[in-house]
Amino acid sequence: MNTKTIQARNTIFGSLVFIFAVLVTAIVTGMGRRLGFVIPFPVMTVLAAVFVTLAVALVIITAKLKEPGIRKLFFIVTGVSAALIPICAILHNLVYALCIKLGWDFGGKGGDEAVFFILAILVCPALFVLGAMGSIVLLVSAKLKNKES
Repeated sequence: MNTKTIQARNTIFGSLVFIFAVLVTAIVTGMGRRLGFVIPFPVMTVLAAVFVTLAVALVIITAKLKEPGIRKLFFIVTGVSAALIPICAILHNLVYALCIKLGWDFGGKGGDEAVFFILAILVCPALFVLGAMGSIVLLVSAKLKNKES
């Protein structure tokens, strides 16, 4: 395996985890008003774009590396779920607008669509955390095995 490629992948992975933590902190604290941690909307947009770009890069680099299957799986799950978070949020808004435009009414809620919303808010972040935790555990265990040898 190419050591520089693995280091690049690990740097991208670390950056994704950091940006995810910053975005979640900003969102959970009501855009940071309670903690004095305020991220302006344009900055949030840029962070989301960087997040998607890094996620796609993580998937591409991981797919090209020759690694054990479970490590590759965890990194790909992390990258794909990270890329899907903002994509599903955008799709939710587009489908919602389309439903309103076409006059479709789902249960009297004025065209509300919940599938992409649930994916963006619950499923993809949970998969991201699961993939990130699995990747971290496998990276740490590999380092410990190398130290013992």
